Amino acid sequence: MTSPSPPPRVVLKPQRAKPFFGRHPWLFAGAVARVVGEPENGQPVAVYSAEGQFIAWGLYNDRSQILVRLYSWDYDQPLDEQFWRSRLQRAVQFRSEELGLVRPKGACRVVFSEADGLSGLIADWYDGWLVLQPTALGIRQRLELLARLLRDLLPVRGVYVRTEKGMREAEGMELEDHLLEGEPPPAEIEIEEGPVRFLVNVCTGQKTGWYLDQRENRQAAARYARGRRVLDLFSYAGGFALWCVRGGAAEVLAVDSSAAAIELGSRNAVHNGVNSVRFERADVFQWVDQAVARGEQWDMVIVDPPRLARRKRGVPSALRGYGHLNRKALELLRPGGILVTCSCSGQISRELFAGVLREAAFATGRDVQILEQRGAAPDHPVSLYCPENSYLKCFICRVL
Repeated sequence: MTSPSPPPRVVLKPQRAKPFFGRHPWLFAGAVARVVGEPENGQPVAVYSAEGQFIAWGLYNDRSQILVRLYSWDYDQPLDEQFWRSRLQRAVQFRSEELGLVRPKGACRVVFSEADGLSGLIADWYDGWLVLQPTALGIRQRLELLARLLRDLLPVRGVYVRTEKGMREAEGMELEDHLLEGEPPPAEIEIEEGPVRFLVNVCTGQKTGWYLDQRENRQAAARYARGRRVLDLFSYAGGFALWCVRGGAAEVLAVDSSAAAIELGSRNAVHNGVNSVRFERADVFQWVDQAVARGEQWDMVIVDPPRLARRKRGVPSALRGYGHLNRKALELLRPGGILVTCSCSGQISRELFAGVLREAAFATGRDVQILEQRGAAPDHPVSLYCPENSYLKCFICRVL
């Protein structure tokens, strides 16, 4: 009887192993000396240092800039079904038992890629419907297995798959949005964030249906809204706007370029019995220029644009965009007003974003105090081994 052939190996160049012994999960081709064997894309490989020391098990993909995504640093724990089950169980239990977010009418991120040791997998739960978003070929090939394991851990009525723009090209994988199993999600799922209720569409809505990462930032912003006239820019379906009404805002204007978002936001307002918020469809970059020209003044301005930089080469353009939006927001604020400004571009560091805000303050002659520096909600944790997934910045500022 012949013994099984050894798994393919990826051997690193000399002096390139330290980050991976340090458990960074992304291994780029530039650090690799040679590949031993002929691994198929998506297949597990063992990664070794130049000196022959085992580092980690990973999934191989020569179509991606990330040649190997690393998952297990224990040679005795290969990437079998038991491995995936234990990682998923750890992630789900934290959101369910520690955070208490898996509940009727609840919504949360139950798996956050690198932060949960599952690079390339996003899994969001919306009151019984699970939305999977694979961003790695090896994960895409295991979606059925991962869905089955998650179904054992969560009360799931149906599993829907969403794609992220650019991932097919970046990972060389074919994937369309589709129902993977179970009941198809309804056109609208009602979720609750404390006393505020939202209708979300997990099939066509932005991200996987809702900006779950901003959950606690919406509540934080609402604490400053009492008695203020609030301008909510890039409002989507009214998350910040409706929380500000709940916080006692005198009036809220929500502006977004998407007709679908404006329509859903208007229905969310009705759904919550709110009549002090107006929704307006407009290109926000043009709208702020026109509002400044009209001499408008607001007591609170929220700026929460979509991701402006997906790749490093897009950073200069993104910085110009953030600079323009924050200068105009400062010009629209009365003295003593509150600015809530956000960036979800992972390529823009917290320091870079603070620099944009500083330049905007200097250009407008305003004195700005940062009251709170916030990030994503705790169901979007950050791994110390992969700080790149700390993408969301939210500054709450007082403008003098």
